[in-house]
Amino acid sequence: MSVRDAAAGQGARAARFPRVAMSVGQPAQGVDAVAAAERTPRLPAIREDLRIEPATPGRDGAPAWTLHDPVSNRFFRIGWLEFALLSRWRAGDDPSALLEQVRAETPLRAEASQLESLEAFLRTHQLLRAEGPEGTARLVHAAQAAREGALSWLLHHYLFFRVPLVRPGHWLARTLPWVQWLYSRAFLVSTCAAAVVGLMLAARQWDTFTHTLSETLSPAGIAGWALALVFAKTLHELGHAWTATRYGLRVPQMGVAFVVLWPMLYTDTGEAWKLADRGRRFRVAAAGIVAEFALAAWATLAWSLTADGDLRSALFFLATTSWVVTLAINASPFMRFDGYFLLSDALDLPNLHARAGALARAWMRRVLLGWDEPDPESFAPRLRAGLIAFALVTWVYRLVVFIAIALAVYHVFFKLLGLLLFAVEIAWFVLRPVGLELREWVRRRDAIVPSRRLAALVLLGLVLGVLAWPWRSPVRAEAWLHAERQHLVYSPLPARVAQIREPGPVRAGDLLVLLDSPDVRSRAVQSAVSVDALALQLDRTVGRADGHERRATIAEQLAGAVAEVDAQRAELQRLVLRAPFDGVLGDRDTQVQPGAWVNATQPIAMLHAPDAWVVDALVAQEAIGRFEVGAPARFHRRGHWESPMTGTVVAIDGTRAQTLPHPMLATEHGGRVPTLRQPDGRLVPRDGLYRVRLRLDAAPPEAVRGAVAVGTVSIDAAPRNLLLDGARGIAAVLVRESGF
Repeated sequence: MSVRDAAAGQGARAARFPRVAMSVGQPAQGVDAVAAAERTPRLPAIREDLRIEPATPGRDGAPAWTLHDPVSNRFFRIGWLEFALLSRWRAGDDPSALLEQVRAETPLRAEASQLESLEAFLRTHQLLRAEGPEGTARLVHAAQAAREGALSWLLHHYLFFRVPLVRPGHWLARTLPWVQWLYSRAFLVSTCAAAVVGLMLAARQWDTFTHTLSETLSPAGIAGWALALVFAKTLHELGHAWTATRYGLRVPQMGVAFVVLWPMLYTDTGEAWKLADRGRRFRVAAAGIVAEFALAAWATLAWSLTADGDLRSALFFLATTSWVVTLAINASPFMRFDGYFLLSDALDLPNLHARAGALARAWMRRVLLGWDEPDPESFAPRLRAGLIAFALVTWVYRLVVFIAIALAVYHVFFKLLGLLLFAVEIAWFVLRPVGLELREWVRRRDAIVPSRRLAALVLLGLVLGVLAWPWRSPVRAEAWLHAERQHLVYSPLPARVAQIREPGPVRAGDLLVLLDSPDVRSRAVQSAVSVDALALQLDRTVGRADGHERRATIAEQLAGAVAEVDAQRAELQRLVLRAPFDGVLGDRDTQVQPGAWVNATQPIAMLHAPDAWVVDALVAQEAIGRFEVGAPARFHRRGHWESPMTGTVVAIDGTRAQTLPHPMLATEHGGRVPTLRQPDGRLVPRDGLYRVRLRLDAAPPEAVRGAVAVGTVSIDAAPRNLLLDGARGIAAVLVRESGF
């Protein structure tokens, strides 16, 4: 991210770019200039270190200037009237003389009230020179007012603090000639071409791409993501810094900013406000996103052309990290990241969030409460509507983000600290702004139009009615269809296929596959020969003087040899695979032909009984209690527009599924169930899912039998009371989290 300006001496990320509360050509407010001059007998002295530089003209074409405070590194945008007053400001002069001079030398009508507002602005932001006891007292008072208590300091610095690491000005100036080629039109065109070609090639390898993505969800993969993120963000910040240096701006510092304890690199590009050319200011703000886009484009192209290995894995991390961070985070205008500054510059509306929010609050008060609330600023109708919509979307977006951050903070720390930080997040980011607005409503409650009060009560009643109404909604879950009785045909040991049955109906006991193992057959022959030899030796011991003891030894050896012969014959018998029940043989591996070798983990074919069909569904834990055995259900086969197959729930597991019933349900194989791969290769559902079995009322179409049919199950469930369910959920969370 880039720091576009600094506020309160700490270089805040937000674009605090105040406008002096005056308007050019504003009519007189009924305040006499002589009376105002009597209240302000002499003009105070302005600090000599302040700088005024031309800025981009306003949206209406009016000239504008930038007032720079180098001490706090803050920038203020002022209009023509403010510039006319400040450029003629001389300490100790009579204010009425200044007003007359502006009126005489410019077409502007400078009023005393406007001069008072300008002086108040200068005094508030410490832009006046401290002279004498009064000036010193003013500075002391301002310092005391700005001093934070211990709790307030801890709260603000927990939410956001910065750690400057380097002052890169000289290094950026020395290295800028080395990277000038990155700003050429040829590099831009080639990068766009690389992005298009890389994405096209990646789309052709989409299965490989998604499979690689699932394989990176491991400790080693997370480490790779972290390294790629650090590299991409470093390049992002260098893009801001080099572009600012290229336009003659000073980059005072680069470092790490911690937003809710999450580290983020930052570059102080506050001097971008000095640029009168709005296009250049726009390019400084966009440089980080452009740098990550270039990284993503070339990394995607290189990944598509590189063979498997460590280099390809590194390119995958760089490509995915850059695409996701650039598109999902940096380009978003709803948080104060690069997308916000780009939109602000494109619209020429500094402080876009604050100004749009103020406009939306005024609109909301008029619509909801009936107040005669004027807009804080005047905009064209289309722009005004767009800003209000932008503010509303920003509020919803931030609500979701802040709640997600609060949940993440809770899960990162131990329970007591996690609960405390969660409460701080919700109270500061969510409840505080809502409470401030509601407090204003309560303060001015007498001004609320009675009809709006009635409408609010009716609306509240409707909302409560909708939440309390028992809504019927089915339980949906991922599932797969298969025969109730099915048998996977495996070889019991590595063997060669001697004979295999063609797919089709079979009877119980029919030969399915005849296998042959030369090793087992050889051991069986050797064992038979040993039996014959030992039997002959046993016969020769008859009548010999030492025959009794020798006979006992040979008999024991003979018994072992006979047992070995029986074992080898049983092993050969296991190689004769027969049908355990009447059914249909299908799903045969076309690579398995007579003469081919198979191992013990390779499925050869599937035998299923076509008389009964079931569906195994994986239902989320929170939905298990909404239905019982006997509930009607429907199975929709994915990718087909046929009528759903009806059935009935016949079994509900009491424990969560530890393995995935079929690989086709997993996301890495095109399914929709997120899984985690175990060291032994098993796929385990990531979330708490329970297996629910349905029995179909009728056999599925002939085209479905014998094939893997994956789809979605809809189970009729009890009506849901959203209000009661929400209360139960909150109570369950409170009970669960109350123990330490």
